[in-house]
Amino acid sequence: MSTPNRPRLKSIPPTTTDPRPAEQRGPRPTVGAPKGVAEGVPTAVRPDSQAGDGRYAIAWLHICAPRGAMPTATSRCECGRDRSAVGLLKVLTLITDHKNHRDACPLRNPQEGRAAA
Repeated sequence: MSTPNRPRLKSIPPTTTDPRPAEQRGPRPTVGAPKGVAEGVPTAVRPDSQAGDGRYAIAWLHICAPRGAMPTATSRCECGRDRSAVGLLKVLTLITDHKNHRDACPLRNPQEGRAAA
């Protein structure tokens, strides 16, 4: 028996048997303003909105407590402090220790002028 003919579909192009290289096109010439800019509206350069107010993070407390699994926590500080804990009681202790370190950290509380004040 012979194979029945396939019905012709618009989306399937006929296949060729001879290999040909793809057509190479040069870059398109760019004319005018970039897309999305309305005519007559000047493009303004705005200051960086992420500049902030001069504050930056010094210490991080990362707690991971998935349901039904062992909780873990990590406490890191720019002063070089790096502690971690595994288990509920140890994590709770590390959270308290992290809070106490905020008061004692030399980066958050410079010790130079303390005696003078």
